[in-house]
Amino acid sequence: MNQSTKKTNKRNSTLLLFGVGISTLGDFIYLVAINILVLNLTSSPAAVAGLWIIGPIASILTKCWSGSFIDRMNKRRLMILTDIIRAVIVSIIPFFSSIWLIYICLFFLSVSKAFFEPTSMTYITTLIPQKHRKQFNSFRSLITSGAFLVGPAVAGLLLLITTAKIAIWINAVSFLISAVMLYLLPDVEKIKKLDVSRSINLKTLHQDWKDVLSFSNKNSYIVKVYFLAQLFMVIALGMDAQEVVFTQQVLGLSETDFGLLISITGIGSIIGASTVSVLTKRMSVKMLIGAGYTMVAVGYLIYAFSFSFWSVAIGFIVLGYFNAFSNTGFMTFYQNNVPVHMMGRISSVYGTFQSILQFIIILLIGFTGEIIPLRNSVVGASILILFISILLTIMVYKPSQHRYFIDDSIMKS
Repeated sequence: MNQSTKKTNKRNSTLLLFGVGISTLGDFIYLVAINILVLNLTSSPAAVAGLWIIGPIASILTKCWSGSFIDRMNKRRLMILTDIIRAVIVSIIPFFSSIWLIYICLFFLSVSKAFFEPTSMTYITTLIPQKHRKQFNSFRSLITSGAFLVGPAVAGLLLLITTAKIAIWINAVSFLISAVMLYLLPDVEKIKKLDVSRSINLKTLHQDWKDVLSFSNKNSYIVKVYFLAQLFMVIALGMDAQEVVFTQQVLGLSETDFGLLISITGIGSIIGASTVSVLTKRMSVKMLIGAGYTMVAVGYLIYAFSFSFWSVAIGFIVLGYFNAFSNTGFMTFYQNNVPVHMMGRISSVYGTFQSILQFIIILLIGFTGEIIPLRNSVVGASILILFISILLTIMVYKPSQHRYFIDDSIMKS
């Protein structure tokens, strides 16, 4: 690779990471602000809870067909368009006094996100050379972890000196900055002369689902790894939804204690992501997946059996630290083994089932918490994800499947 190509790749990676970082930081600021805005508007905890239901519903209704559009449209233009649409939607939310109008805006915001995420995965896979993807993903995890920690703190500061509306408008600006960064990046489809057709109808959608099922049948190993990783994540998200209740009602911790625990998790995530970024050339994708998922599961297990603030803190530090390992490993595995020309359809079709499962798991853990002690539900879920992580690690280290984990970026000793 010549010096000019290296500089171009570095420039593209930097612009992309900057855009992702600004947008992610804005998302975490917005997450705090929208909850405060709705609570101030309605004084209803139920109305706030409704915010968390809209996303999965929009994903279920959108992802079943969005992949067909994503794979047939120019990815860079689609990402810029969805960023602009999200900026407009977010910017008008503070002007509404009706909770139902806000819900409608949030629904279309979630629809735009359902388009943006699979599109960005495809664009990143096309733009970043295979040998640099693991390093890029590690930096992306570092940026996301930093935003997770800094975003709520910035939101809290903004709420002290301004209002929730200002914080929400800052998120709208972050989408516009992200769109500018994407505009400065190359149009990879134009450069590579990819075939981008726009003829889409019901017959096309039906054929696309058949194509995804055909890919799944022919590549059952990839699908199994993907399914186990997503099942792990969905159950973990279900447990996360009960964290406030568990820490306060079961362990008797205060809201301040819970906020501190979230900050501790964020610090653990940043340190973990920094570790992966520094050592990425010495850590294989297998190692990242195996160690990452197993140790995140151990962190949740410590959390489930905890009895004090510090025991919960240890669990959160462990799962926060190793979360960067699992994210980087799985994302790299996915990018290296799923054909880029089908990535939008595959991400969307699988994402449909993932959203349905996420909706069911969150309701299930919450519902069982009303029938049996919440600790039992959390312990049961933590044992289940430990079992999934062990099964996933065994699958990843199967010698017969080595071809799925060939890694040119590993530093030779």
